[in-house]
Amino acid sequence: MGAPTHAASPLTSLSEEEHLFYSTVLDFARQTIAPVVRTMDDTQQFDPAILRQLFELGLMGIEVPEPFGGAGGSFFDSVLAIQAISTVDPAVAVLVDVHNTLVVNALRRWATDAQKSRWLPRLAADTPGAYALSEAGSGSDAFALQTRAEATSAGYRLNGRKLWISNAREAGLFIVFATLDPAAGYRGITAFLVEKGTPGFTVGHKEDKLGIRASSTCELLLDNCEVPAGNLLGEPGKGYKIAIETLNEGRIGIGAQMLGLAEGAWGHAVRYAKERRQFGKTIAEFQAVQFSLAQMATDIEAARLLVYNAARLKDAGQPYVKQAAMTKLFASQVAESVASQCVEIFGGNGFVRDYPAEKYYRDAKVGKIYEGTSNMQLMTIAKDLLT
Repeated sequence: MGAPTHAASPLTSLSEEEHLFYSTVLDFARQTIAPVVRTMDDTQQFDPAILRQLFELGLMGIEVPEPFGGAGGSFFDSVLAIQAISTVDPAVAVLVDVHNTLVVNALRRWATDAQKSRWLPRLAADTPGAYALSEAGSGSDAFALQTRAEATSAGYRLNGRKLWISNAREAGLFIVFATLDPAAGYRGITAFLVEKGTPGFTVGHKEDKLGIRASSTCELLLDNCEVPAGNLLGEPGKGYKIAIETLNEGRIGIGAQMLGLAEGAWGHAVRYAKERRQFGKTIAEFQAVQFSLAQMATDIEAARLLVYNAARLKDAGQPYVKQAAMTKLFASQVAESVASQCVEIFGGNGFVRDYPAEKYYRDAKVGKIYEGTSNMQLMTIAKDLLT
């Protein structure tokens, strides 16, 4: 179908340097990721060559400080990279998103100097990260988790099962949340750094998903998994704080993913509308199609401004929790709506896998679910407004 165009200029609210970075990542996505999108989706496998190139381009160490081998960039830079990649493949973008906005940021904020020296260079160079909070009985109620941590003479012993863990197959480092004291409720939750290959730690069943199928989503099994005391992230009982704060940031990343997805779907819809002819003219010449594309573009621009504003607030150290929730809520709504209309503009071709429209539609649905459902975002927004 060729490269998609944009619903609005990516220069919106961007400096010249930021626009150059965004354009560079977008060119990489179009030239390198686009040719293997369908294969990765069909096989549900992440192309190892793409993963290597993400590291080589510095996209897995955007916010890692320069002394640790990273780019020393901003959170906004991570958001731009996620947005750009998502226009081509949201499945690749979620790997970049989880790694940067959840794992790297958690280590930057709560890791000891020794942990930073050990892990940040690897996270920037060759080791993807994963974030293991969810369980069978703790989705939206994240702090109802049942994974247990028991103090030992050498550190901690973990037992339990995690579900729906993104990046699980690729990751070499996992942030695992477990409770030291169930009687303490959320104040017993503690975060641990667990390496792949640790005895008692197994990456289990990979989910067969509706969308973002190249992104691995797996269960994790912890069976008397021994974790050294030096792998405790933050303080005992402070895991809930780590989880809340990183997820607030991560929601902006998901907003960026959904924004990029909507832009990609819109671009393909415009291109197809200019090519497809019916009744002697292109369907882009019909007012109904024009109005549909115009409304989609307006919604995308509104989502872009929400995403950028929330990311700017976070980088400026200003309150942003409400804005992050609004960003994820609205951007996921826009992504699903735009992707659906893209399928309709493609008509019958939109319903078959030979064209890109159906994948954007499948990929969009998860935006309303992971890293906090839409109802949870509404709760957060309402709480902020009414207190």
